[in-house]
Amino acid sequence: MTAVALTIAGSDSGGGAGIQADLKTFAANEVFGTSVITALTAQNTQGVSAIHDVPLVFIVGQMDAIFSDFEVAAVKIGMLSRVETIRLIASELRRRSAPHIVLDPVMVATSGDRLLQEDAVAALRTELMPLAEIVTPNLHEAAALTGKPFARNEQEMEAQARDIFAFGPRWVLVKGGHGTGDEAVDLLVGGDGAVTRVRGRRIDTKNTHGTGCTLSSAIAAHLARGASPSDAVRAAKDYVTGAIAAADQLKVGHGHGPLNHFYKSWSTP
Repeated sequence: MTAVALTIAGSDSGGGAGIQADLKTFAANEVFGTSVITALTAQNTQGVSAIHDVPLVFIVGQMDAIFSDFEVAAVKIGMLSRVETIRLIASELRRRSAPHIVLDPVMVATSGDRLLQEDAVAALRTELMPLAEIVTPNLHEAAALTGKPFARNEQEMEAQARDIFAFGPRWVLVKGGHGTGDEAVDLLVGGDGAVTRVRGRRIDTKNTHGTGCTLSSAIAAHLARGASPSDAVRAAKDYVTGAIAAADQLKVGHGHGPLNHFYKSWSTP
C-alpha cells in the first residue's frame, strides 16, 4: 500500500511554503500527498499581500473527500489563521481518529507577515496540541506559545519545550534555526522527559522561505512510512539541511527564495 500523507494548511501562490511546499516535500520523501486548503494567500518571495480564509463548510467538504477515499497515514497541520478554523479542524480530526498528527504552529512568515490572529493562539494550545504527536515551533513561536522571551540558549529552549509539552502533545521539537552559531540545533522533548539534540550545519543563505513547512511535512512523511518520532525528526532534519544547502541553485523571485525541495533528483539549474 502506498503511504498517504495529508497536509492541512494555507496555499502559497509563490510556491515556496504552505500547501505547495508540503506537497513537494511529501513527493521528495516518497509518500503520496493530499491536501485540505484552509486559506489562500497572495504571496511571493517578498511577502504576503493578502489572505482569504476558506469557508468552513468547504474545509469540511475537502476533509470528507480525502478521508472517504484515502487511508491517511499521517497529517501535517500548518497555517489555520482563525479560531473557527482551528476548532473545526480539531473536531474533524478527533471524529476521524486521524493518526500521526504533526502540528507546525505557523504564526509569522519568513518575511515577517503575521499569519495567525492573536486570539487563535489560545485555541491552538487547547484544541490542537492535545491531538498532536509532534509540535514543531521555532524560537519565535515557542516564545509566543509560552509567553516567555526569545530563548537565548539550549537551557531556555528546553524549558519552553517542557512548557509546550504540558499543553498535551506527545513530543515537542523546538527548532533552533533562528539562533546563532555554526550548528542549527533543535531540541526534541518526549514523554519520558529525555531531551535529544538534533544537529545540522547552519547555512548562510537568505533563501529559507518555507523551512518550517518543509520540516514538519518531512516529519509527517517519515511517520507515514512507519518511522518512529525520533527517527522521523532526524531524517527530516537531514532532508531540510540538504534542501537549504541547495537553495541558492534556484534562481527564482527577488526576496527570500524557497528551498530546493528536489535537490536529490534535479540536476543543477
